[in-house]
Parts: sequence; structure tokens; C-alpha cells
Amino acid sequence: MAETADIVIIGAGIVGCSIAYHLALQGSAKVVVVEKDLICSGSTGKSAGGIRQQFATEVNLRLSIESLRMFHRMREELRIDPEFRQVGYLFMATAARELEMFRRQAAIQQQYGIPVQMVSTDEIRRIVPYVRVDDIIGGVYCPTDGYAAPYEVTMGYAAAARRLGVTIHEQRAVTRVVRSGDGVAGVETSQGPIHGRVVVNAAGAEGGLVGALAGVEVPVSPYRRQVFVTNPLPEFNQEPPLTIDYHRNWYFRGEMGGCLFSGPKDEESTFNTNVDWEHVAESVAKAVARVPSLEKAEIKRGWAGSYDISPDNNAILGALPELPGFYVATGHSGHGFMHGPATGKLMAELILTGKTSIDISSLGPERFRTGRTVQEPMTMHAA
Repeated sequence: MAETADIVIIGAGIVGCSIAYHLALQGSAKVVVVEKDLICSGSTGKSAGGIRQQFATEVNLRLSIESLRMFHRMREELRIDPEFRQVGYLFMATAARELEMFRRQAAIQQQYGIPVQMVSTDEIRRIVPYVRVDDIIGGVYCPTDGYAAPYEVTMGYAAAARRLGVTIHEQRAVTRVVRSGDGVAGVETSQGPIHGRVVVNAAGAEGGLVGALAGVEVPVSPYRRQVFVTNPLPEFNQEPPLTIDYHRNWYFRGEMGGCLFSGPKDEESTFNTNVDWEHVAESVAKAVARVPSLEKAEIKRGWAGSYDISPDNNAILGALPELPGFYVATGHSGHGFMHGPATGKLMAELILTGKTSIDISSLGPERFRTGRTVQEPMTMHAA
């Protein structure tokens, strides 16, 4: 006998598990999550875990503010320690136009009560004294930003969803999204069909592939991103903020007494998530140029994951008009973890009631056909 559900979610990363939990919390629908691998085995599990409020558009600011509140509640709500470390976020500018952009955006953020502040080169030197700042002309700093543990948070949502009656199938690949009439009727999987009138594409970097399984276009492409971690360093005994060299699109933060820093970024779309050890010397040279003390550091490990990149580097959230019952929650372009909690809550509201407590209509999938894309300068740098 075929399995049935009211809502089928494809993907068990932070977004899929958050949607499942909030659906179960807000309503009585029967929810099934289908994951081709294991919970948190995709992009979420490879994330650096950054959480920031430094965005310029209202929709991203509100997603950040709401998610931040939710990260603070996780100990009580999900019964887990999200390991949220509010070490702050520091963006550094090397060009006057970058600094002016930071200043304009800080004014917007402050209107939302975000404690962001412009900082001089001397102040940057005090915050991160081991960073080379001879070409830095200033920056912007928010002390309440930071990072958390993607695996613990995602597993927390998955466990809480299961406690509320959600079924999560691991190692079960979706092979087709079934259509009936003008809408969806469920999914075919490697272990048999699951019937359902609502299907949610929360497949992250594979969101475009899942769209194709439904016969529709979901403009999401995978791009490999790499990070490396050094052995402990004396300079990192006091943990630094997550620090971003905006012009060079490079960042670092502390990790277990060492330095976690971003590696090379592929210019072409690929599902390859192998570490490019052949070119690690280039990444080290880039890191040493900004943090000279890294020259004596030893790289302890590295890993690679995929960003789910949309055409305007912003999430795609909403119902697909041409296929009733098919919802999209992917394309976060490197911000899926930080916005995952709020995304789950809002997508659950949309699916159950057709309305959301935060207006996410600007992130709808139809925007790429109408030309009303989201202009968010702080999503080009995905840390």
C-alpha cells in the first residue's frame, strides 16, 4: 500500500527540517520529509555557520532578526545547545565606495534596532590586532552577530519534528514529482511512491534538479565553496569576530583555538564537493596577505560544500504559480543556515494559511520572469 501524506518535503537540511517542524507545530497536517542521503549531509552540514543581521533589504533584515530570536530560543524550544557564539561580524573596506555602502546600510539596520556601528582603521586594529590594515580604510561591526553549529541545530529541528509526528525518510531519493491534472499528486522515490497534494522543494543546491523532476524551472545552481582550519594559534586565544575582507570576498573566524578561513570559490557551477588540495597554496597566500601570522600555521583540515545560488543571490521562497501545490524554499545563496529558522516558520504559514507574518513576496519564484529581482549588495559575499 502506497504511503500517503498531506505535505511532502524534499530535503532534510536546515530549511527542510525547519519547515517540517513548524508545519507540525502550527497545524495537524501529516508531514513526510524525504532525504536522498542523511539529515544535514548536504550544504547545511558543510556550512561555516555564520549568523548576521547586516543586510540592506527589508526582507533579508527581517529574516535575520526573526532567525536570531529563534536561535536564542533553541535551548528551551528544541532542547538542544545551538552553540551560538555571538563573536560579532566585521566587514572591512578597502575602497571608498565600499565604505559608503556600509554607511548607508548601517543607517538602515540601525532603524531596525540592530546595534551595528561604523569603525575606523584604528578600531579595527583594536578588534583584530593581527590583521594587516595598511590598505583598510574602515569598516562596519555588529557585536550581536556570530555563528552557531549547523549539525546540532538541524538535528534539533529534525528530532523536534519527529516528536510532533513528522516522518523523516533518510537514504531515499526522489526520482519524480508526480503531477495530476494541473497540480502535484506526490513523489516517486527509490523506495516507492508517496502520495500528497503538496510538495516542497527544500533541496538546497539540488533545487534545480528537483524542479526538473516536476517539469518546472527552479533557477538554482550549485557552486563549490571551500574552507580550511588551522591548528591552534596564540593570536586566536581570544576569539575574533567573523571578519570579512569585502573587496577580496574572503573571510575568517576562530575555530577551536585556530583559524577557519575561506578557500577558493569556483566560477563555474558544479556538484563537485572535493577539496582542491592542489591549489591550497593560493588560498594560504590570500590568507597570509591579510593575517600574516597564518604563515606559521599548519592547516589541520579542510572541506567543501555547495552554495545554492539563485540568479540574484537571494532565496527563492513561495508557491510556483504554474504548478499548484508545489512550493520552493531554496536558492539561499549561502544564507540558508542563518535564515533557515525563519524560513521554516514562514513557509509553514504560507502552506497552511496562504499568508505570512513577514512579507516574503519579493522572494517569490515568479520574480525572475517579471524582472523584479532583489537587489541586495550583502548577498554577493555569502559568509
